[in-house]
Amino acid sequence: MKLNREQLIASVKEQMPEKRWLHTLGVMETSIQLAERFGSDPVKAELAAILHDVCKYWRVDEQARIIRENSLPQDLLDYDKELWHAHAGAWVARTEYGVDDEEVLDAIRYHTSGRERMTLLDKVVCLADYMEPGRDYPGVHMIREIAEHNLERALLAGFDGTIRLLLDRGKRIYPLTVLARNGLVVELNELMETNEQ
Repeated sequence: MKLNREQLIASVKEQMPEKRWLHTLGVMETSIQLAERFGSDPVKAELAAILHDVCKYWRVDEQARIIRENSLPQDLLDYDKELWHAHAGAWVARTEYGVDDEEVLDAIRYHTSGRERMTLLDKVVCLADYMEPGRDYPGVHMIREIAEHNLERALLAGFDGTIRLLLDRGKRIYPLTVLARNGLVVELNELMETNEQ
């Protein structure tokens, strides 16, 4: 079933607490700004942002069931439950909301973990989730400042903060996040080498 923007917003809003909906509004607004700043599609960015946390407040056993029964990455189930809603949410966006744009679905799918060779839209939505106006954690102001000029550096700062936090808490780090972080380092190094030539 294909919903228009207003129907989509109404449906997603009713599935989460008010505080999380305010976060979603912040991610929508920030995704549009970042898309316009760095040359991504603002309409796709907003659509991915509306749906990025669509099933975050579903029961975790339901998220796990979606992952298990729909050929989603099974290794997710060995890691933090905070990762599950992204892949489950992309599946829900496709099957329940009729979103068929793979680029949008990928931006939903990888907004928490990142991935190697992130697309511009992946980066925009992931970074918007890190730095929307309602976010308040050590380092977020620095990420916002970097994002004024450099998408990849800002996202790298976000991943570095997440990895540091997980290390401090003695938690496992999802391998895709390490690959995403390393991929950004490679991209930035290649860009520097190009600029030096």
